[in-house]
Formats: sequence, structure tokens, C-alpha cells
Amino acid sequence: MQLSFYKYQGTGNDFILLDNRLNTISLTTEQISFLCNRRFGIGADGLMLLKLEPGFDFKMVYYNSDGNPSSMCGNGGRCITAFAKHLGVIENAAKFLAIDGSHEATIDENEIVSLKMQDVKNIEEGEDYFYLNTGSPHYVKTVSDVESIDVKSLGASIRNNDRFKEEGTNVNFIERHEDNLFVRTYERGVEDETFSCGTGVTAAALVAAIKGIANGKNNCLVKTLGGDLEVKFERVLEQNFYNIWLIGPAEFVFNGVINIK
Repeated sequence: MQLSFYKYQGTGNDFILLDNRLNTISLTTEQISFLCNRRFGIGADGLMLLKLEPGFDFKMVYYNSDGNPSSMCGNGGRCITAFAKHLGVIENAAKFLAIDGSHEATIDENEIVSLKMQDVKNIEEGEDYFYLNTGSPHYVKTVSDVESIDVKSLGASIRNNDRFKEEGTNVNFIERHEDNLFVRTYERGVEDETFSCGTGVTAAALVAAIKGIANGKNNCLVKTLGGDLEVKFERVLEQNFYNIWLIGPAEFVFNGVINIK
């Protein structure tokens, strides 16, 4: 079977995008895993199908690189918005449906995509961590050496502990660096560190606001291995956040056709 695809990346978080408006594409877990494989396939952190959905501009269907359906992906949401613009589905604004509900997004003249995230509350605060859901579950821990720690090893040990082993969690290590919050993330489903994670950056920014280390009262500039993002938000009480926006670039990389079994 020949499959036409597009490759996009958002701060180094890369995705395979498929236009499934005609509902003709149906892929198995093994096929998705093959396509995302960096040695034998196209290579990506995840794969997305853009589908039609009544009442919305489109529907985002997301799979992790292991081929399994996943929870919300923030960088993926920004990239599929850019993809929708390329296809002519939208102009500069979108309303789309994802696994965690409805999202809004806009694209400015510099191709910066702003994605509205779900409201966040019920944040768990542990002895040395925070646990919250920003469309995907995130464990956030402040460290003093974020650039040198072994994210894959430490992240895997938390993701596979007794509490999280069955359903998994993403794990974020954060540290304030001058005017930015530096975030490194271990992603479940990828089972490794990624260059950036949109829902992780969002979770880290909200935790930084709680801890008083965000660079603004209602925003946080975030540095990842793949580039810079910004999170804007509003707060009610101490740990209830709403009107949350994840802001950053979403860039086309290449497109092509691949044969899959």
C-alpha cells in the first residue's frame, strides 16, 4: 500500500501527518510503529490523522510512536493546525476536536501557532513533585542540574514505578534558567526523552507559577532541547488555571510517499 504523508515538527517534537478527510486510511498498531521508526520508517515521535468532524474544522487522531492511541499532544495540536492551513481546511484560526475535547488555535503572520489547552485543576502536590493533567498526565519535579541529568533513566524509573506502571505517565524535570524555565521530558509511548513535549511544557509552566519561578504572573517562557515556547494562563485561587495557551512554531519538514505492508 502506498501512503502519502507530511512531516512536521514543533520545537523538535516531530510528527507524521496524514490527510484522512476521505476516511480511506486505516492503519494497524504495527504499521504506525513502523512508520514512526527512525531506522526503518519515516521516523517520528508520533503520527496524526486529520479527519472531518461535524461542528468542527477537523478532528485530530493521535498515536504515539509505539503505535498505540495516546492522550492529547500539545505540540502535535500545533502542528496539525499548521497542516490544516496547508491543506486549505482553515485560514488562520481553527476549532478542532481531540481526544481530550475541543481546542481552539490561531496562526499569526510569522507562522507561530497558539493552541488553547484545557483548564487545569486538582493538582497533586507531593513532597518533591507535582502531578497534574494537561490533556496528558504529567509528573513534574524541580532539579538543580537539568542539563546534566539522565532523563531517560530517571524518567523511566518514575514512569514504571508501582503507581504509574499500568497506565504510565510523562515525567518532566524543570529548572529556572535566567529568564526561562528549562524543561526536559520523558514521554510514555515514546519511552525516551523527546526534544519537546507541549503538554509537558504546559504542566511545567503551571508548576513554575505555583512555585513562584515563572518569569511572569500570567505567563512562562520555556526552553526545551528543541527550542523555545511560551505558556500564557490565568489563575483562580492557588492551583486552578484557565485560558491556557501554548505558543510556538510549527514547521513543515518534508512530504513524500512510502510503501507499507
